[in-house]
Amino acid sequence: MTARHTLNTAEGLERLMDDAGLYRQVLLRFRKDYEMAVAQMQQLLAQGEREAAQRKAHSMKGAAGMIGAQELQHVAGVTEAALSPSGAESGFASSAAHQASLDTLQTALDSLLRAIAAHVDGSATAGTAAGSLAPGPGVVESAAQSAEETPLPAEAQALVARLAQLLNDGNGEAIDVLEQSATMLAASLGEAVFQEVAAAAHEFDYEAALAALARCNPALNA
Repeated sequence: MTARHTLNTAEGLERLMDDAGLYRQVLLRFRKDYEMAVAQMQQLLAQGEREAAQRKAHSMKGAAGMIGAQELQHVAGVTEAALSPSGAESGFASSAAHQASLDTLQTALDSLLRAIAAHVDGSATAGTAAGSLAPGPGVVESAAQSAEETPLPAEAQALVARLAQLLNDGNGEAIDVLEQSATMLAASLGEAVFQEVAAAAHEFDYEAALAALARCNPALNA
C-alpha cells in the first residue's frame, strides 16, 4: 500500500503549474477556510443537519486534494461516506460512530495544519532564528494575514475576471471556462466557492453564479 503524505508540496505545486506564490496563497486559504471545519461539522450534526456536514466533508476532500494533502483527502472521503445515506445504512448512523469518524478527521487536519504552518511560516521562523531571537507574539499570525491579503497573480485575476464577464453576459462559454480551468479557479476562489459557482452555472443560473463569485471578489462589484 502506497503511503499517503500529510502534505505533498510537489503534487500541490504541479497542480498549480509550479506557481509557488499561488500555492502559498492556496495553503493560507485552506487554513483560513478549514481550520474550524470539524467543529462546524459537529455543530451541524448536533442540529440534525447531516447532509450539510457531509457537504463540508466533500468540500474539504476536494480542497485537500488540491494542495496535495493526501492523508486528509482520504480521511475526509471516509467521513463523507460515513455521513451519506448509504453510510447510515451500513451502520454509521449512530452519534458515536459519527464522532469517531470526526475525531479521526480532526487528527488528520491537525497534522496538516502543522505542515502548512511549517511550509508557509518557515521563512519568518528561519529569519528570527538567524538572529537568535524567538518570534514575538503575533509575528507569524501577522505574516500569514499579510499573505492572505496579497492579490491573486495576474493570470488568476484575468481568469476570474473573464469568468465574471461571461456570467454577467449570460454566455454559455462560462461553463467551458469552469470545466477547462477548474484547477486554477478552485485554487483561486477556494474549493467551496468554486463548487457553488459551478453548481449555479450548470443550472444556468448565471446570476446566482456571479453573485457567489462576487462575494469572495469584492472588486467584481466595482
